Amino acid sequence: MTPFAMPLFENAATILTGNQTVNDHITHISLNQVEDAGLIYQCSCELLYCQKDNENSFKSYRSELTTFLNWCFSVAKLSPAALKRQQISQYIDYCLNPPIELVGYFNVAQFIKFDVSSQIPNPKWKPFIGKKHDGIALPYQLSDNALKTKVAILSSFYNYLISEEVTERNPAQAWLNHSRFASKARHSISNDDSNQMAFTELQWSYIIATAEKLALQEPEAHQRSLFLIKLVYSCYLRVSDVSARAGYSPIMGQFKLNKHSNIWQFYLPKSKGQKSRYISVSKALLQALQDYRRYLGLVPYPSPTDETPLFVRHRPAGRGREAGTINANLGIRQIRDIIEFIIENAAKSIESDDLYDDAVFMRKMSAHSIRHTGITHDININQRPLSHVQADAGHESIDTTSLYLHTLGSERDASAANKPLDVLAGIE
Repeated sequence: MTPFAMPLFENAATILTGNQTVNDHITHISLNQVEDAGLIYQCSCELLYCQKDNENSFKSYRSELTTFLNWCFSVAKLSPAALKRQQISQYIDYCLNPPIELVGYFNVAQFIKFDVSSQIPNPKWKPFIGKKHDGIALPYQLSDNALKTKVAILSSFYNYLISEEVTERNPAQAWLNHSRFASKARHSISNDDSNQMAFTELQWSYIIATAEKLALQEPEAHQRSLFLIKLVYSCYLRVSDVSARAGYSPIMGQFKLNKHSNIWQFYLPKSKGQKSRYISVSKALLQALQDYRRYLGLVPYPSPTDETPLFVRHRPAGRGREAGTINANLGIRQIRDIIEFIIENAAKSIESDDLYDDAVFMRKMSAHSIRHTGITHDININQRPLSHVQADAGHESIDTTSLYLHTLGSERDASAANKPLDVLAGIE
């Protein structure tokens, strides 16, 4: 049976609004085959939108993502977030030897007009373009350069999914590292201070100070921002954990008092392939929760049945299921924008104190860096046991948690300065 394939993305101008036929197709896949197909497709559109100012780059990314998502959804029937290096290898084999029915011999438009205001996918479109000689089809070939470009785009796609907390691994890069294209340099280890995914203590203090200052100056906008920053940091949350999405809207009732330990916890339903879990709440975060709730005009502690949204919109939603609604949770993009706004303002603040390198570093970070920072600080500064951090972070393996054991070069130098050669020297 020939695998199904269809164009998935129109042009840069309409990439975020989508195509009705494609949207219906993705919805069908989400309901019947790949549960997170809608989320993956949304991330793909956002990544393509980032390429809108470079026509060649946009077309290259669109071509590869179309082929890859069609393979994931129709052939492998797996989410890209679930793939490992072995599945990427299978995809590469598929691209090297595609079904003959999916090979075309001339370029056609991906979408054709349906009526005055809409387009539909072109049924004559094929994901692979072959060559003919004297009217005879030649065996399909993919050059090494084309293959490397294909994998590079996939690796970029996975890096974007990582930044959006959709996955924690990049199987495309893993495949490349074990392929004939791998550079010997990949085995080198960098111990530079810059090779971190977390903010330093100083940088983090500027972020907190910035959020607190904005909350005082513009409480209507930033009391929400202040609690958001503290919650993500303290509970090691992904942006998706505090954002509204299909089937999930975070509420105050997720804060629950453990009757046995008398400790408050934050309950996180199953998400991103992780099991549901209870995350221990620190006294500092509990105080922040009380302050936030008092500002909202609520009692200090939530009840188990409190369905107040955690982070509500200040303006009505412009589209989607909650169009026109104010009292609704913020989505992934809005939550990410709030956090990145705080980071940028903190970078400006630290820059004004002549700490230019710190400002440059901070501007390279993302909303997901807050989760990394919370884990990193708890392990390296607060000395929380790895097993405790593992449980709260939702890591399946403690090996993953161990990756957050960061050592700065300056700290390593300082600890080495006073190392004795004989710890028992002077003892008679």
